[in-house]
Amino acid sequence: MEEKPYKCNVCSKTFTSKYKLTTHSRIHMEGNPYKCSVCSKTFTTKAHLTVHVRIHTGEKPYKCIVCSKTFNVNGGLTEHLRIHTGEKPYKCDVCCKTFTQKNHLTGHARIHTGEKPYKCDVCSKTFTQKNHLTGHVRIHTGEKPYKCDVCSKTFITKKSLTKHLRIHVGEKPYKCNFCSELFTSKYYLTKHKKSHERSIPMS
Repeated sequence: MEEKPYKCNVCSKTFTSKYKLTTHSRIHMEGNPYKCSVCSKTFTTKAHLTVHVRIHTGEKPYKCIVCSKTFNVNGGLTEHLRIHTGEKPYKCDVCCKTFTQKNHLTGHARIHTGEKPYKCDVCSKTFTQKNHLTGHVRIHTGEKPYKCDVCSKTFITKKSLTKHLRIHVGEKPYKCNFCSELFTSKYYLTKHKKSHERSIPMS
């Protein structure tokens, strides 16, 4: 566990450096000193404002050397690179499952705690992660913002579009460890594995 010797006198949150504590302390002050000229949102540091402005400009200065995907913050690129390297530095203390991003671990941990802080205003269904709620709300609105460039079919989530695209490119990333047959999705692999389970003789 990383040592955090610097403690906020207001909320008792701890930090690894005095700089981080100083930056955090501005949250408790009236008003933030750095203001966006486009939407008037304020920030505790100039660096945070600089990153925020990229939302308006569309600037993404950080580029992946492997697949050329671009990002508006260096942290986004760092986390993305783990997809290519396979590195998963964030580990669950309960089940030891590992993750490429800290927020993925945070969301996963709620499976063990049962916490579901994100609630749908329409049907009151709750979720462990904010992006799950965002995707769910589209069921009510009918919004399908992700469109296939090949057949123009639209989808509620990016994940659904990614799965769909495998039909066009022939990609089958899920492999059966019994017979080595390949599948486009985890769902079809799981369904296929049941045929092996049925064929295993009872002792």
